[in-house]
Amino acid sequence: MTFEGLLPRPVRVTAGQGTLVVNEPPVPTVSTDATLPAEGFRLTVTADGVGIDAADQPGAFYATQALRQLLGPTASRATNIHSGPYVLPCGVVEDWPRFGWRGCLLDVARHFMPKAGVFRFLDLMAAHRLNVLHLHLTDDQGWRIEVPAFPRLTEVGSWRAGSWVGRPPDGTPGHDGRPHGGYYTVEDLREIVAYAAERHITVVPEIDVPGHSQAAIAAYPWLGVTGEPLEVLTRWGVNDNVLAVNDRVVDFYRQVLTHVAEIFPSKVICVGGDEVPTTQWASDPETVAHASDLGLSNVDELRGWFLAQLVAHLESLGRRALAWDDAGPLPRSTIIGAWLSTDAMAAGHDVVLCPEEHVYLDHRQSDHPDEPIPVGYLRTLADVHAYEPLDGPQVLGAQAQVWTEHLDNPRRVDYAAFPRLAAFAEVVWSHGKGDYTEFAARLVRHHLPRLDALGVEYRPLAGAHPWQTRPGVPGRPRHL
Repeated sequence: MTFEGLLPRPVRVTAGQGTLVVNEPPVPTVSTDATLPAEGFRLTVTADGVGIDAADQPGAFYATQALRQLLGPTASRATNIHSGPYVLPCGVVEDWPRFGWRGCLLDVARHFMPKAGVFRFLDLMAAHRLNVLHLHLTDDQGWRIEVPAFPRLTEVGSWRAGSWVGRPPDGTPGHDGRPHGGYYTVEDLREIVAYAAERHITVVPEIDVPGHSQAAIAAYPWLGVTGEPLEVLTRWGVNDNVLAVNDRVVDFYRQVLTHVAEIFPSKVICVGGDEVPTTQWASDPETVAHASDLGLSNVDELRGWFLAQLVAHLESLGRRALAWDDAGPLPRSTIIGAWLSTDAMAAGHDVVLCPEEHVYLDHRQSDHPDEPIPVGYLRTLADVHAYEPLDGPQVLGAQAQVWTEHLDNPRRVDYAAFPRLAAFAEVVWSHGKGDYTEFAARLVRHHLPRLDALGVEYRPLAGAHPWQTRPGVPGRPRHL
């Protein structure tokens, strides 16, 4: 192994003379160097051993990840099966991240991922020095967090009767008729948070309101505008069934968010706010009257009023709200997830960059007719590597998104996320624009063998394996 195989690309490598030859993985000496940037490290390999100088605990952890890469692919396996000595090049690696927020959203609402799968995803994030897991816990199609005060949220809201398969223009979606669901207990979530913290990953929970809320309405119909019983939604897309925006519903979600804050120590909690049709509000006399009583010019402004109540509540708990950029005007303290534009920066908001056209990893990876699920933009590995985030004091960082409407199990998540997530990790960690040809060569020669050792079923660069194409994944079978 050589220093050339490191991924993400390091800030600086100074090659030394000779090699370190050891029969067991070396145990480095670790010391603190406050002159290094946050999360930074200096990894020194000499013929006598390995030393780590780190700015902080995350920096020391990332140094060990770099050392593991230098030890070769077998070091990424679950147990030591290496034979013969380890040979490491002598030299010094100095490295630190470009952005403080290097995240990935994992949607467990559309398709539930059992706890073990979340642990594995966290391991893969840690191997790529990503440090924020944005956990999308609620949506129209499922409620995944236990709230003991409101047991029907999981008793009813965590299960749906089935799921759409396929997607236009790939044909009219069919319904699989197969119940789907699951949820995390309070203990499960505390365990996930602790597991992530050991890997220096912050879990940012999302409770999406006032749209994308039909699972909650199915559990408690009075949360909806009409008050009529609904089922947990079985299709994808934007949905007209939104929350009622009154004081009783606000109080309900205050209680939910207080519970969320008790589980998740993250300084940031996401309240969603995206894709909220106002059709039901406009046709409901009580909602129209409520908007008038508040002095609002129309019912559309109720979304901002509703979210502002929750933003203020989170601030009373010592937390900060994150909302998507189409949520409308919000208090300036709100962090904005910029998936459509960066206009929020002009209004003084801090932003996390997550543009749909660049880093939505559920989007298709080729236009080949066998590519599973023709979703969204065509975004290849090269496209993700070419993404150039904005810099500036209001940019906290960036995150990729793994939405799971069409990713119904960890194997499908692997296919969609990797190796594109490896390219994204390099974009948000490494400084300066990298060369794709050099990246691809490094990926194939050094990093794909690591993913193989980790058991990741990534998409091969030459195209999908036969078992990764339709009809072997949720999509329009060829015979339809």
